[in-house]
Amino acid sequence: MARSNVVTAPAVRSMTSDDLSRVLELEESTFPQPWSPGVFRDELALDNRRYMVAEADDRLLGYAGLMLLGEDAHVTTIAAAPDARGLRLGTRLMLELAELAMASGARHLTLEVRMSNERARDLYRRFGFAPVGLRKNYYRNEDALVMWATDIDTPEYAARLAEIRASLGADDE
Repeated sequence: MARSNVVTAPAVRSMTSDDLSRVLELEESTFPQPWSPGVFRDELALDNRRYMVAEADDRLLGYAGLMLLGEDAHVTTIAAAPDARGLRLGTRLMLELAELAMASGARHLTLEVRMSNERARDLYRRFGFAPVGLRKNYYRNEDALVMWATDIDTPEYAARLAEIRASLGADDE
């Protein structure tokens, strides 16, 4: 797999409406059933949603979203530019989402992932997610694996995230 031509370590920040055109470009190139501009605008306007972007060298490299639902937080989307693989964007974005969920008082993180997306499933397992169910035909012609990370409000989970963050720091050196 080719290493990205990105020189600067990616920075993660909150998504704004100014990011939408670049987010939509990545959305359309990443997902077979992309969200519409209206869906993204609506999501950004909701108080219980948090969306992040990862960028470097004036390029948007990835984005992710979180829905806060009391004790639960649900990962709504996560995407990384294929040519930015090797920068651990998924890890960086998931770390931000997990920390946002913890700060909001969530006790559990949930998500759905394509059964065929082993790379994403491995990432989620590193964050403590475990399979809890299956949604038949959730995606066009494909099932979704439902995964949960429980007890994210514990010192043990905070330590897991600290280890992940430390591993990212080592990558940036």
